[in-house]
Amino acid sequence: MTETLPDAPMLPTTRPNPLDPPAELHDRGPLSRLTFADGTVGWLATTHKLVRAILADPRFSAEGEKRKNPVRLNLTTEPAKPGMFITQDAPEHTRYRRLLTGQFTVRRMNELIPRVQEITNEHIDGMRRHGPPVDLVQEFALPIPSLVICELLGVPYADRARFQHDSSKMLSLTTSIDEVRAAVASVEDYMLELVRTKREQPGDDLITGLVQLNELTDEEISNMGLLLLIAGHETTANMLALGTFTLLTNPDQLALLRDDPSLTDNAVEELLRYLTIVHFGTARTALEDVELDGVVIKAGEPVSISLPAANRDPMRFIDPDRLSLKGNAAGHVTFGHGIHQCLGQQLARIEMRIGLATLLREFPTLRLAIPADEVPMRDDMSIYGVHSLPVAW
Repeated sequence: MTETLPDAPMLPTTRPNPLDPPAELHDRGPLSRLTFADGTVGWLATTHKLVRAILADPRFSAEGEKRKNPVRLNLTTEPAKPGMFITQDAPEHTRYRRLLTGQFTVRRMNELIPRVQEITNEHIDGMRRHGPPVDLVQEFALPIPSLVICELLGVPYADRARFQHDSSKMLSLTTSIDEVRAAVASVEDYMLELVRTKREQPGDDLITGLVQLNELTDEEISNMGLLLLIAGHETTANMLALGTFTLLTNPDQLALLRDDPSLTDNAVEELLRYLTIVHFGTARTALEDVELDGVVIKAGEPVSISLPAANRDPMRFIDPDRLSLKGNAAGHVTFGHGIHQCLGQQLARIEMRIGLATLLREFPTLRLAIPADEVPMRDDMSIYGVHSLPVAW
């Protein structure tokens, strides 16, 4: 077991309240020493100002082989595979991101609204046919974003059991390194075969579009698609389920939203801020000595960037530990900041707005089917949420 220095504890992960990040994140100050999972001593950034500064600073690297993880050992120290732009710096990141940006503009995402609504309606009808109680995760929150991202990418939805199983293994904090590697290899093989199929049988989808650019290898397209597939269903699925759980356990806020559906857009932003499902944040590594707030972070030192703490920063948000659907959540960092800010954030917002609004409108008596303290939380996953959410109406 790694021995930590007295002034460099490990990242606090225990939640006294399932909807609140550990209080110790703020108790330690804006920038404090932190022991990472492999025993390396680096830094923890917790304020909104510092988090945004680090994420926007090119002196901090997102390269996969340089990053340290505060809660589990790294899978590899090898350079990122071609196309894995989320763990690459410029110019490689810039090149891949440029090829995708046009596919995720606000205009293009808005064109998907009718289809997202149609998919949502189909799953509402499915819940009715099933009858209460139902697991909202399996019947609503997970299938909607999964089907949307599958259609967008050109991934057969019939294959969802395979890639959802693999992504779950990849995001688990309790599976062994060997199990995670096996899951990564499985989904990589699947995506590579899909890309090769698209070359022979093109469709009207994003992966076909990347193939037809003739600028990328099959491996690059496969890895780009893999990132979009996993991020495109895991994050929004957990926000839909956890957001619903949060509303059902905050009846005053739920009543506000039911009485005034025009609050939906603001409610989505507030839920994104309040919940911050990337609950262990992200990481960067200093490429050179950098002084921040009078502290020098030396070249090579890792920094854990706490998005949950930044989104609960009292210097940035009024009464940040209280859920307020009428509050101002503008500027939250749930989607990150800087060049790595989430590419699919507009699609996530659309899915949440339509999903929550439709669910609450069609089931005005929606309620938890089990006590709130019996809902299984995803403490064991790198994306927070609920494993299941039994509801009735």
